[in-house]
Amino acid sequence: MIDTRSTALLVVDVQEAAIARKPYMGEVVLDNIATLIDACRTAGVEVVYVQHDGQPGDDEEPGTKVWEIYDAIRPNPGEKVVRKRFNSAFRETDLRSYLEERGIGTLILVGIQTEYCVDTTCRVAFEYGFRVIVPEMANTTYDNGNITAGQIYDLVNNRILDGRFAIILSMRDALEAIAGRGNLA
Repeated sequence: MIDTRSTALLVVDVQEAAIARKPYMGEVVLDNIATLIDACRTAGVEVVYVQHDGQPGDDEEPGTKVWEIYDAIRPNPGEKVVRKRFNSAFRETDLRSYLEERGIGTLILVGIQTEYCVDTTCRVAFEYGFRVIVPEMANTTYDNGNITAGQIYDLVNNRILDGRFAIILSMRDALEAIAGRGNLA
């Protein structure tokens, strides 16, 4: 079970360009993120979006169609969107102060790219004292050199973040906790 008043779902960099690059288990991850967004909205958990601003000519160049948050999970009117330029959603943004002003102490973290923006945001959130929950198969990445996306996903989620910087929960357990029928370990 979670306290809906002190928890937020943080959706990191799920933008049109990132989805167009066909991330690992993309359809499953997108379905899971959409399910979590719906569950959080229903339970009164705030949904906060993070949107990466790339350089001119990049895939994530601000103002371009591919820079937009992915249409299937786009924010509702009034939901917070934090624009960032670095891997961390906290660096040179108002995210920390925004969350602290609302008494948010727990973050449910989802998004793209597992080993960069998701990992960095998780570690910084941990350093700032937030409790971080990462539902399984709600973040994703791409092959990176000789390392497959699946290997990266497993390494970051199950061997680096879990128990050190975050709590990794099954989707079922995360949804039960959001709905008030289970515990976020």
